[in-house]
Amino acid sequence: MSEKLVFDAPEIMIDRPTHYCPGCHHGVAHRLVGEVLTEMGLVDDTLCVGSIGCSVFIYNYLDVDAVEAPHGRAPAVATGLKRAHKDKFVFTYQGDGDLASIGLAEIVHAANRGEKISVVFVNNTVYGMTGGQMAPTTLVGQKSTTCPDGRCADEHGQAIRMSEIIGGLGGTAYCERVSLDSVKNIRRAKKALRKAFEMQINGTGFGFVEMLSACPTNWKMDPVSANTRITEEMIPYFPLGVFKDVTKDGEE
Repeated sequence: MSEKLVFDAPEIMIDRPTHYCPGCHHGVAHRLVGEVLTEMGLVDDTLCVGSIGCSVFIYNYLDVDAVEAPHGRAPAVATGLKRAHKDKFVFTYQGDGDLASIGLAEIVHAANRGEKISVVFVNNTVYGMTGGQMAPTTLVGQKSTTCPDGRCADEHGQAIRMSEIIGGLGGTAYCERVSLDSVKNIRRAKKALRKAFEMQINGTGFGFVEMLSACPTNWKMDPVSANTRITEEMIPYFPLGVFKDVTKDGEE
């Protein structure tokens, strides 16, 4: 009896164990990026810019040329790479602590300038690598090591909605928020990545995809409960959908 292979990893994925915790969605995000780069024939022409945080080790798992940026500066580094190598496909891979806190100025100005780069933003509402501190995206009431009683709106403000900000900037060509909590949403996330990547390939402009992701370790949950939290708590506050698409809005 012969066996038929029906599911396999794209060749761009390096065959090695990851350092991610059980239930972490970074591995899913890596696979989606790898699949889209492979299907679009971009692997040999890709430059990846890694950020600081759990996301920094993406270059250990995707077989592409990569640069590690200082904390929050991935969009600035990507800007330089793209302007110097216009024939390359350049993307950043960033977490919420990196992008929405220390890197807020970099991401806003890169988007507003309409830099022809792509940004993959993984939002798990917490600083993951450094031990679970409150991030700009931490929800009101969510507990962390730096707000053990839960985020207080009066003291800390509301969680920042990055896709709404990026989608409102003039230089943004495509902006969508997706989630990695279900098969349906993962398939939608892949389509969003392809659309954002096409914006760069076609010379249209800046592409941004936010992925709602789980961090079971710092949320102190099992993976199933963490998925449920995305569905019941995160998505109502961070609604899924396209926030800007110049190819449909007539702005191209």
